[in-house]
Amino acid sequence: MPTLTQPDSAIVMTMTARPAGLRADARRNREHLIAIAAEAFAAGNQTISLDAIAKRAGVGSATLYRHFPTREDLVEEIYRDQIRPLRDDAHALLASQPPDRALHIWMGRFAAWATERRGICEALAAMSASGRFGTGPVCDEVQQILGELLSAGAQTGHLRADVDPIDVGSMLAGLLSVAGAAEHRPQFDRMLAIVVNGLRPGGS
Repeated sequence: MPTLTQPDSAIVMTMTARPAGLRADARRNREHLIAIAAEAFAAGNQTISLDAIAKRAGVGSATLYRHFPTREDLVEEIYRDQIRPLRDDAHALLASQPPDRALHIWMGRFAAWATERRGICEALAAMSASGRFGTGPVCDEVQQILGELLSAGAQTGHLRADVDPIDVGSMLAGLLSVAGAAEHRPQFDRMLAIVVNGLRPGGS
């Protein structure tokens, strides 16, 4: 599976947007932790522990866990803003494709995006397994995009109207958990086609 690319300065600045209510020193610690973790993941160190990240950042483990209780929380925060261009991609697809086809293409493109960021695949799979999908910055963004695509499909009759975007997101995370590697893409594509067919009226 490809390693992550080094985030450019614009992405790092955006993804370290200051949460409301934090003191200046707490904000600095949080932003520094995100930057250190991003560097580690970009270098291909996908298995680095949270304690090791805290040590690299020069803060105590308690400080890291206060900001990011789980590894999934940290990984999602790193990639929160990098997913937002995919919303524009969904809108462009809806403008040029039937909604069911737009959904199919977009889910495939999201999978390619996530495959290049191994930590995201792992985080989404963990959230799906624990029932947490639909919480957190990346999951929220995916859920909203899927909601727009599903709603458009329901309005035109191309997709069922009784589908919850959280369920579809969990299915997508499940596909990535078993076929998220680049070399497994043919299997992913076959399974994705089955999922999308099931979202059409009558499952056709």
